[in-house]
Amino acid sequence: MTNYPRTVGKKSKQLFDETVKRELGNVAAAVFSVLVGIVVVTQLSRLLGEAAGGTLEAKGVAVLLGFSALNYLPVLLSLTLFISVLLTLTRSYQDSEMTVWFVSGVSLTRWIRPVLAFSMPFVAIIAILSFSLTPWAISQSDKYRKELESKEEVTNVAPGVFRESKGADRVYFFEQGKKNEVSNIFVQSTQDGKVGTMVAKSGLQEVKENGDKFLVLLDGTRYEGRDGFADYRIMHFGRYEMRMEASRMKPGIPEAKSLPTLVLLKDLNPTYVAELGWRIGMPLSALILGLLAIPLSFVNPRAGRSLNIIMAILIYMIYSNLLGMTNIWVMRQKVGYLAGIWGIHFAMFAILVALFYWRLSIFSLRRMR
Repeated sequence: MTNYPRTVGKKSKQLFDETVKRELGNVAAAVFSVLVGIVVVTQLSRLLGEAAGGTLEAKGVAVLLGFSALNYLPVLLSLTLFISVLLTLTRSYQDSEMTVWFVSGVSLTRWIRPVLAFSMPFVAIIAILSFSLTPWAISQSDKYRKELESKEEVTNVAPGVFRESKGADRVYFFEQGKKNEVSNIFVQSTQDGKVGTMVAKSGLQEVKENGDKFLVLLDGTRYEGRDGFADYRIMHFGRYEMRMEASRMKPGIPEAKSLPTLVLLKDLNPTYVAELGWRIGMPLSALILGLLAIPLSFVNPRAGRSLNIIMAILIYMIYSNLLGMTNIWVMRQKVGYLAGIWGIHFAMFAILVALFYWRLSIFSLRRMR
């Protein structure tokens, strides 16, 4: 008989934790699906716009979309965690379930345990993404874009779209043909102050033995002259070969966002420290936001729940913007490393403790009455 209350207490605690985690999981799945859908649609529309404009090959859309999704995943997971805890507890207040839990002796701090258990997998995944996968995705995306840009100019021209060459000395237009063939070609080039315009009914691409690639115009006409003068020459040709030079890849200096974390640790200059602060801040801020949603979820069942949602979103935006601002300040050496990396997190943790204390004080006063 002496162990019976303890057994019941353990079972009730397990039931409480499992109920909370199950509801948090259901809400998180719905929230994450919506957020991912929004990001995929917006990024896909942007990439398709680049492909339609001829600045990006159509085959590169899917690859760059995948890299972009990996880049946004840490933010999406952090926001999913925050919104899931907020909506779950807000609904409990709205449906008066919180009142039942409080009457049963469950304190507000008792929610910390299931929320922490639910948050830790999110925090672990965000940490892996921030320190490893996201920098890799950014570097691979930049590398892939440079490879696409280094290809021949004509291969980057979308059918039915006017496209200027990288050297700004040629303009292309053609309609799609069969395989490597094109039709109704228009090419305008400027050399030595003379403007040359060529039109052809058909054309194709050829690769010579030395690897040079040429655009071959068939059955066309070339008009050559200077602007403002009447001495234009008109030439008809059966075959005209135009050498297409591939733009060389520029090595450039890789950005800190694309560098591996171990590389950043080897050279602690302000730019690298700021990037390290951002990567450390992503999982840490997700954990703080998940706990912060507990006191922020309070809502009066007799009133609407829009006020606490607005307050929570405002705090999230302020937190996120301050993280970005402090990283910029660290990069410009306006604040120290420790203050820039840890200062905003300590401040938000202090706000978290103050909110818990405030809510617990209100509940204690209500019980005394």
